[in-house]
Amino acid sequence: MPTPQPVRQQGGIFDPNTFTRPENGRSLSYPILIVGGSTAAYAATLAALRSGINVCLVQPQAVVGGQFTAQALPASDDGDLLRQAATPFQVEGERFAISKTQRSFRDRQRELQKLNGRKVANPGGGWVSPLATTPVVAATAMNEAIAPYLAQGKLILIPFSEPIKVVTSDNPGQRRRVTGIVFQDRQNNHTFTINSRVILEATELGDLLELGNIESRVGQEARSETGEQALPERALPQCQQSFTFGAVVERTAPGRGVAIGAPPGYNSSPWLNAAEFQSAFWHKSRGQWEPQPREFFNPFGIFRYRRISRAAENEKTISPGDVTVLNWGQHQHGENGPWCCGNDYRVGVLVGVSRDERQRHIQQARDRARAYVHYLQTNGVPDLKPRGDLTWTRDGIAIEPYIREARRGIAATTIRHEDVAKPFFPGQARAKSFEDSVGIGQYHYLDLHGNDEPGHASLPGENVIALPFTLPLGALIPINTDGLILSAKSIGTTHITNAAYRMHPVEWAIGEAGGYLAALAVNAGVEVRDIATNETLKRKLQGTLTRNGIPLFWFDDIAHDDPDFEAIQVLAAAGIIRSENYTDLHFRPSANVNRAVVATALVKLLGFELVSPATPTFVDVLPNYRWAYPMIETLVAKQIAAGVGDRRFAPERPITREQLSFLVKKALPAAYDRAFARTPADKQVLQRRELSRVLYEVMQVKLGI
Repeated sequence: MPTPQPVRQQGGIFDPNTFTRPENGRSLSYPILIVGGSTAAYAATLAALRSGINVCLVQPQAVVGGQFTAQALPASDDGDLLRQAATPFQVEGERFAISKTQRSFRDRQRELQKLNGRKVANPGGGWVSPLATTPVVAATAMNEAIAPYLAQGKLILIPFSEPIKVVTSDNPGQRRRVTGIVFQDRQNNHTFTINSRVILEATELGDLLELGNIESRVGQEARSETGEQALPERALPQCQQSFTFGAVVERTAPGRGVAIGAPPGYNSSPWLNAAEFQSAFWHKSRGQWEPQPREFFNPFGIFRYRRISRAAENEKTISPGDVTVLNWGQHQHGENGPWCCGNDYRVGVLVGVSRDERQRHIQQARDRARAYVHYLQTNGVPDLKPRGDLTWTRDGIAIEPYIREARRGIAATTIRHEDVAKPFFPGQARAKSFEDSVGIGQYHYLDLHGNDEPGHASLPGENVIALPFTLPLGALIPINTDGLILSAKSIGTTHITNAAYRMHPVEWAIGEAGGYLAALAVNAGVEVRDIATNETLKRKLQGTLTRNGIPLFWFDDIAHDDPDFEAIQVLAAAGIIRSENYTDLHFRPSANVNRAVVATALVKLLGFELVSPATPTFVDVLPNYRWAYPMIETLVAKQIAAGVGDRRFAPERPITREQLSFLVKKALPAAYDRAFARTPADKQVLQRRELSRVLYEVMQVKLGI
């Protein structure tokens, strides 16, 4: 067997001989096909490869990574929890709020972009993100992880290609099944077909859904479509989030700026209106306007907003040589002032229009980014220089626009406003925790960058606040099409909830979940939807995800490397053992467990039909005893549990390991040895982590995993 040749890269791009460029009319087959250049496409590719399955990734550019790279937005949009520092009661955010693989990617970026020879938490030092590096550094780190698979021939990477047709098999009485995709190489106009067992829709705009006429939604839905009360009665497909071409510029020494030049139509075309631009912005602090606007180079101004490279140790210091990404949205210019905007493009949409119209808006949006840089350079900020060496372009403007919203598949599960927004979970620390969770995400609010189309839904007050949420497996599965997994921004969100699920860490989580899902479908020889509807396959998938350091449920005191991470996460996702107190995110792994909690967990796990007699068995467990009355009565009826004497059950009394062992031996004798292989059946009081550890083994025996 020939020795794999090393795969080389330069400036974040693989050598040309690394890529596969199919001949015209060629038809190829691979177990998994991932379509698109998004962040999710990359994460899915890496996950499937780590599962041992060969993958073909077809994307529109040479660079992998989507938001972090081709879209020139490497300053990750992180939620507050991801920034959390470790304390005696909780772990560091990067060890519980994202996956182990995503954390490794973040850490590798820090190693590649050191500050004065020293590894720091935030090399760029931008104020909107706790981690920012250059697009080239992000691409380099991503390439390193997939290079070994390219060298071994396990990954086929096809660049510069876009899907033009979806191939399906339509059998009477069966769901339509996607079997392949026809692509066109944009550089040489070759067309080729990739056939696959499982295909991931990971394009930036949900193009496979349109090409295949697969059930989908565009823009803002009607209330009747999703049941979201914040929506109007009429669907408004043109109400979509704006998109943006990021521009990477360096602050130079005085007089050393390099003019970018005005685009054609500057200050005459509506999307190039200089009156909309500002170099300073007004900011509200605790509901009050600050006394003056923040100038461009203010420590909390526009330049440092998404700064990606710096020279000074102090994050607030802005020096010549520092580099930023201009990605600036709409803001009000002072109290009662006009609404101004940076390079967000608001006058057209990319989804639900012809390809010609799409390309026209893409070009106009790119011109707008150029116009914004030109405005800055001619209105008080001359010392800027485009850094095309960091964007793989001549002018420092990204290869592709930063996309906030795509065509969304109608999925088995639709994630609604009522599933994530704070008002629907009063007094709770989490949003809805789906029992088929395959990931988690968090962004502190529903960040809707509306376009100029009238009629956008209003989310007043706390309706815009998003609690920590989960990613249901059902949102990745098209409602009536097999062979396809929804990924990136095409999953089963709505116009509203997409605004939180579109962020960098969440899109990565979506991709990882899809990659492992595809691998399990191939390995098990089943349809993707079978995994969602089969309890054994669903828990097997969740076990695989958690063994690979992917959280499924929000706990801020259980890290990836916790020895009971898998057990705690899967049982929590399944609704067997969750939090003691739903007002915080703690699991409290070392806390004691009482008899009522154990009874409840056992009944849920074993799926017993509940017994709720009118006359209680115990004097201290009456019908109004919280949640546990039918659970305890069910175990008693099945002769698994008994009282402690004098017609008492003592539901609040801590249970011992030995007592749990008696219950397990009666409930499922076949699981006993496996359940207590790592937990002694002694008289020590049982801890919450031990309960999860034991019952997870019971679950696997019960399901035959």
